Amino acid sequence: MLRIALPAALLALVAASPARAFWEYGHQTVAQIAQANVTPRTRAAIRRILSQQALLETPECPVGTIEDASVWADCVKPLKDAAGKSRFGYAYSWHYQNADVCAPFDLTPACKDGNCVSAQIERDVTLLRDKATPARARVEALVFLIHFVGDLHQPLHAGDRHDKGGNDLKADYGIYAPPRFNLHSIWDGPLAERAISTPPSLVRRYPAAERARIGKGTVTDWSRESWEIAHSAYAAAIGGDGCGPVPARAALDEATIEKMAPVSREEVRRGGIRLAKLLDEALG
Repeated sequence: MLRIALPAALLALVAASPARAFWEYGHQTVAQIAQANVTPRTRAAIRRILSQQALLETPECPVGTIEDASVWADCVKPLKDAAGKSRFGYAYSWHYQNADVCAPFDLTPACKDGNCVSAQIERDVTLLRDKATPARARVEALVFLIHFVGDLHQPLHAGDRHDKGGNDLKADYGIYAPPRFNLHSIWDGPLAERAISTPPSLVRRYPAAERARIGKGTVTDWSRESWEIAHSAYAAAIGGDGCGPVPARAALDEATIEKMAPVSREEVRRGGIRLAKLLDEALG
């Protein structure tokens, strides 16, 4: 029996939006962890930049708080211009990088022309560091950065099996089996919810030594780490070899959920601490 029951509203949302990115809970928690671990100077800089949210011209998607900012990049996806064209369609591929989990780690094909999540994280940090960056671009870089670090730490945004990050792999989550449930939506939603809501709270100030240990490495290093976890996610879903035959429908039973929830939880924690590091480097 699952410890956390999914409400009907959540099930309806899953059925309607199977490809939604990491949902609000994951992104907001990553942002809250970061806010708790940046320096006071960085925190003030974040508030100052977000106070210029009107420059984005997206009143439907406010960014007055870091929690709001963390989901802005998803909120603006459906927005269209006067001609009916997507205003932010150019950024769709920035939310992920489909690095093949069944081949040696290589970001080159997944990040062609910088159109992937890790390349955009590095770009946003560069824009925020540059004092000459125009104000609007600065606000946009901040809200993209806050969101994309969360995306990178959802493993199925960092690796896949040529199946759109698990979106094409139908899957059951314990006793829940909506027709459009898939491996990606499970890691975006119910697994992340269970992982984050398990006590104690992830949102707290972490010791300096722990922040330094988790924050070590580069964005590429973190990409490799998430890619490796993506392989584990496939292995858990299909029962053994993450590169083995794919069933028509995978199943995460209670034992598998118990095993993978702490993995998801640790990814959220790492994302928050690493976002804090990048924000301090860019703004502090």
